[in-house]
Amino acid sequence: MQSTHDPTETFLETLITGDKNRLLADFAVEPAIDDPLGGSVRDVASFDRFYLERQGWLLARQARVEPLRTTHNAQRTVCEVLLHLQLPGGEIALPVAVVGEHTAHNRLRAIRLYHSLWPLFGEHRLRAPLLSPDPALILTDIIAEYQNALFAGDVPAIVAAFEPDGYFREPAGDEYIHRGQEQLHEFMVHLLASGGIRLEHCTATDDGIACAIEFNAVQFGSQRLQPQAGVAVYQRGPSGRLHAARIYDDVNVEALAAP
Repeated sequence: MQSTHDPTETFLETLITGDKNRLLADFAVEPAIDDPLGGSVRDVASFDRFYLERQGWLLARQARVEPLRTTHNAQRTVCEVLLHLQLPGGEIALPVAVVGEHTAHNRLRAIRLYHSLWPLFGEHRLRAPLLSPDPALILTDIIAEYQNALFAGDVPAIVAAFEPDGYFREPAGDEYIHRGQEQLHEFMVHLLASGGIRLEHCTATDDGIACAIEFNAVQFGSQRLQPQAGVAVYQRGPSGRLHAARIYDDVNVEALAAP
């Protein structure tokens, strides 16, 4: 019987508990990891450095993982969690998305982690693209409607894409949730005052309820950006409109949005 163990879902927990051999065994080939704090891993030697540094960092902050939602397709798993950390100013719950590319036998080809660094350091840091855009990727239904409205900076269309109690969560976490059409409208008017946001779509992981899109942010209004990596999870509600949009990136929208 094939194991139901999903190494993407357990990656952070296994890193915290210190089972190095388990982490290595989860990869079908040499480990490939991209992490906002730990950098890029492409072989066992760099994995050893990553493991020691990242596990030590997590243990020093009494890290614990709170699972939220997992989105699967045949190629990958996108696992959303809150990473609870003890910082000098108190505990934070950092939204983290773990994306795992996997084989047909559920072993990893690559792991990509996405989260904002602003809640940790009080500053944003540029994150270069991890993936190339996929010109063959086609989005459909409400997901495509929302992306088109975002690119156009069309606030009424963006708000209409959500269910009446739908919400948009910024990368910094639950303190930055905009729920309901009034809050969504107010937030989007501010965010898109200088124009729409252009994203290059790299992957889409869709299970029929949620669609996770890995992207490169390349333009904000009239401002061309140095491309920056991120992932967004769009969860459909019972009506087929969006129940939620949850973003995982470190793009400095505060500086880019019009005053």
